[in-house]
Amino acid sequence: MESSAGPAAAPGGAARPGAEGIVSRPRLFGLLGAARVSVVSAPAGSGKTVLLRSWISDAGLDETAAWVSAGRDQRDPQRFWLSALTALRQTAPGSVLVQPLTAAPDLDGWAITERLLTDLAPLRDRAWLVVDDVHELGAEALRQLELLIMRAPPPLRFVLATRHDVQLGLHRLRLEGELAEIREPDLRFTVAEAQELFGAAGIRLPGLGLLVERTEGWAAGLRLAALSLARHPDPGRFAEQFSGTERTVADYLLAEVLDRQSEPVRRLLLRTSILHRVTGELADLLTGDSGGERVLQDLEQANAFVTAVDASRSWFRYHQMFADLLQLQLRRTAPDEVSGLHRAAAGWFARHRYPVEAIRHAQAAQDWMLGAQLLADHWYSLQLDGQTATAHELLAGFPAEAAATDAELAALTAADELAYGSLEAAERYLGLAERGMVSVPDARRGQAQLLQGVTRLVLARQRWNLRAATEGARRLQDLAEAPDAGQPRVDEELRALALISLGSTEFWAAGEDPERHLEMGVALAHRIGRPLLEFTGLAYLAAIEIFRSFARAAEYGGQAVELAERHGWADEPAAGLAYEILGATLAWQMRPVEAESWVQRAERVLRAETEPAAVLGMRYTRGTLELARGRDADALAALQAGERLGGRLAAPHMLLTPMRAMLLHTLVRLGDIDRAEQALADLGEHDRDRAETRIATAVLRLAQDDPRAAAAALAPVLDGSAPVLQWAWLAHAFLLEAIAQDALGDAAAADRALERALDLAEPDGALLWFLLHPVPRLLERHARRGTAHAALTAEILSLLAGQTPALPAGPQPPLEPLSSSEIRVLRYLPTNLTMPEIAGELYVSHNTVRTHMRHLYTKLGTHRRAEAVARARDLGLLAPSALRR
Repeated sequence: MESSAGPAAAPGGAARPGAEGIVSRPRLFGLLGAARVSVVSAPAGSGKTVLLRSWISDAGLDETAAWVSAGRDQRDPQRFWLSALTALRQTAPGSVLVQPLTAAPDLDGWAITERLLTDLAPLRDRAWLVVDDVHELGAEALRQLELLIMRAPPPLRFVLATRHDVQLGLHRLRLEGELAEIREPDLRFTVAEAQELFGAAGIRLPGLGLLVERTEGWAAGLRLAALSLARHPDPGRFAEQFSGTERTVADYLLAEVLDRQSEPVRRLLLRTSILHRVTGELADLLTGDSGGERVLQDLEQANAFVTAVDASRSWFRYHQMFADLLQLQLRRTAPDEVSGLHRAAAGWFARHRYPVEAIRHAQAAQDWMLGAQLLADHWYSLQLDGQTATAHELLAGFPAEAAATDAELAALTAADELAYGSLEAAERYLGLAERGMVSVPDARRGQAQLLQGVTRLVLARQRWNLRAATEGARRLQDLAEAPDAGQPRVDEELRALALISLGSTEFWAAGEDPERHLEMGVALAHRIGRPLLEFTGLAYLAAIEIFRSFARAAEYGGQAVELAERHGWADEPAAGLAYEILGATLAWQMRPVEAESWVQRAERVLRAETEPAAVLGMRYTRGTLELARGRDADALAALQAGERLGGRLAAPHMLLTPMRAMLLHTLVRLGDIDRAEQALADLGEHDRDRAETRIATAVLRLAQDDPRAAAAALAPVLDGSAPVLQWAWLAHAFLLEAIAQDALGDAAAADRALERALDLAEPDGALLWFLLHPVPRLLERHARRGTAHAALTAEILSLLAGQTPALPAGPQPPLEPLSSSEIRVLRYLPTNLTMPEIAGELYVSHNTVRTHMRHLYTKLGTHRRAEAVARARDLGLLAPSALRR
């Protein structure tokens, strides 16, 4: 097929003189890049994008300019920032400095911005970040972009193209002379530029000034006019009649552009107008012809309302104004074909692994079954790719009644309700999904059951309904474990997710073999290249191992954190769980300074609304840490908060008994014996017989000078008839037994019990109980009589004598975790904004900012703004300064 589009350029701006009809515009090139930030703000069709591309080429910035578009496919903030990070990595300076980052569900754009600031801090050579279609960004992404602009190192410059002004707070840069602006009047073609444009198309028009006046120099209008004038029999009359109104341009496009194309080209344009982007193979499918790629390349080469969107010139898009017109004309001329075209496009995009576009075209064709199946096949892949908002938007594109009749769609709606709606609605849709399973084709039934099972587990865990979680886990187990046992096809990503969900639920529900399912899921996730699932499984393995071995718990937790930091998942709940485990191991090992930073990170990430079990564990860890630091009152407050949270759960949490035992112990340490006695009496008989409660009872009895009663309470723990949840508590029991037997005058029994306590403590360095129950005389006597743990005994005696190891070099963590509001204020402190200006940016009062800053100074241990910024940077709460490496 041959395109009848002439050599004239397509609608848009221009670049290089004489190059394929594109006009050089040096008067605008001089404005671009002259300041720290350059903004090109003008309506669609004014030539912004082509101007920027031609400027990059003309200025030789191909190696130093990163280009990112904020178009429709970048509506998720994390997608936009990941694209920006990738673009920067493709520049010469960025390839050295910017580290890779992987998508994740609900990835925080603020975290990516801080990562970029950290990576680019050492930047010395000039680099450019060019953002096209800035108006497409949401409010949060705009604020993140503003923060990046304000705090970026000076060598990084910004060029922004937008259809209208956006809220970026650039007025300060304007006052400082750091802002260059190109607006619609600047982009208007002069008569000389229009003459160059028309001359390149081989057109001489005596009345060109009139045409420029009528179009007000609008680039798209002039280019469309040049395209038509190339074959118009009366150019002068055409110039007189040409109008820039929308209706006139639409009539012009129909009568003077579309109708002048050859029939094959016109057919291609109309039938592919349903697409947001088009490639030759897809064009051939929709037209039933061949050579579509050559036609598209010819149109793009002629700058005729077609633009290549990739470097290889294999994907193209139409100018939006022209695409709208083509779609309207298609509906007028072939209304019965529109649904079929959308259905064919859906199939093509699905086969070529473009699920989002496939689903949108299935919805446009109103093929709800196909759309539901495609969304079910890719739901969790979209989540794992950081496109949670996109998945939610796609689900919203189905009619409300569709979920009532399609079991897979009902299950997806239930999963979506867990994230965006209510638990009650999720329960209702899960019921619909389960009742509708009989209508699911056999080939899809296994995957549908697995999807329902994973959603059911998440719902049960959020409600902390252990009975439902256990039943759901049992139903899910066979499907998750037996991919080759005659089961219907199940996607490996969904199977890995199911295994990890199964293992994590079994862990919280005290199931029989959670680590086996987690290990299977981690191995599968690693094999299929899904690090997010691998990271989640490792975090839960760390949580399991803390009850068996601090060393293995720290190993798994460290692996999880390493993956989180490598891929930008530091704020994911699983990362919070890993932080909690690392903090707990360090607290038990009497390393409170190191533990504090991990516990604070956990407290910043975990939320009781979504992860109640993990938050309860965090309260337990915080209480343990405060005991290790000798802050008994703070430990009591943390443990009481955990106990209150446990009371709101649908079933008892496995940590509730150890937490209550630790609380009793803390009351004794505070000297509140009567209150401890009452708390013990308030427990039921079953709870009083639990091992940890018996150990706390022994602490209470020893405080009451009753070693015989203490020994009696410990006996079932020591003989194993009352098993402990965590081995470290058994070390506690033997230490208390040593104290009790020594008080009863049986030195040999005391030595045997103390040696057993040291046996249990030494492998993982669990020193906490020896510091909470200081018995230096007993330890010294034991050392003299001979022990297999002389080094550990010496270490404990050294700690008891106050010879604590020196604090690690470098800054110490803040005394208290920062709230989300304080973190928001902190991010603006490195700027030159005054306190009222920060208040304006955050839409809060001046006094609110003042209060947050006062709290920041207190928590960071500083007195001035500069000190707070430096301290925050040392702690990793802010990116390093651009002025230092």
